[in-house]
Amino acid sequence: MTVPTLTLNDGHEIPQLGFGVFLVEPADTERIVLDALEIGYRHIDTAAIYRNEEGVGRAIAASGIPRDELFITTKLWNADQGTESAHTAIDVSLDKLGLEQVDLYLIHWPTPKRDLYVESWKALEQIKAAGKTKSIGVSNFLVEHLERVQAASDTIPAVNQIELHPYHQRLAETSYGHDHGIVTEAWGPLGQGKYPLFELPEITAAAAAHDRTPAQVVLRWHIQQRRVIFPKSNNRQRIAENFDLFDFELTPEEQTAITGLERGGRVGGDPNEVN
Repeated sequence: MTVPTLTLNDGHEIPQLGFGVFLVEPADTERIVLDALEIGYRHIDTAAIYRNEEGVGRAIAASGIPRDELFITTKLWNADQGTESAHTAIDVSLDKLGLEQVDLYLIHWPTPKRDLYVESWKALEQIKAAGKTKSIGVSNFLVEHLERVQAASDTIPAVNQIELHPYHQRLAETSYGHDHGIVTEAWGPLGQGKYPLFELPEITAAAAAHDRTPAQVVLRWHIQQRRVIFPKSNNRQRIAENFDLFDFELTPEEQTAITGLERGGRVGGDPNEVN
């Protein structure tokens, strides 16, 4: 089954469906990522703070999949923001992953009180120029952070990875991204179990109509909204279920009904307060 791709503003292609390893225990990461790769995932999203980059690297090596068929993302952690520390951090991440280059490197949070995200962004430009990543982007950035980065540099972020699910749809950030060629990546695309999404009639009716699970319906809604998503599970059957999204399509009415569920229901931290 072929996963559709989106074209980033730097010309590179990114698979819309990825596999995230947030909160995956380091000891379990190799096994779980290998499961995902065997099922068909080719886009893996990790981060320095997850402390499981080494497990991801072992899974990549053990899979035997050619490197050019994979899309690997990792992230610069808050404590490593700054010019010199960012250059050190990417080298540490590459060493743990066993790679010479990642496909995408992100600033994990803006951490505005530290006021280093613009300096760090310029370091990411240098990291890209050095060939250590193909593309650069940000994570958890609000419009005010995106505007400041864009005004201070020559590079528009390729992506902004943000919390996004039917109860928290981030219209300001997604609209800004659309207008400036920034792809939106949704972390927590199913709401991380904090809201009763799978019991809502707007979702259960679509699931019944397409003979799919409510989770598959929500993930398909994201795909049709042209976002990149990272459903996460430690269970091989669920990992496979989350991959099975490309042989059905929601109707415009079903999409509109799910979009109408917006509640401003944030699960994670406020990007202006995570420092």
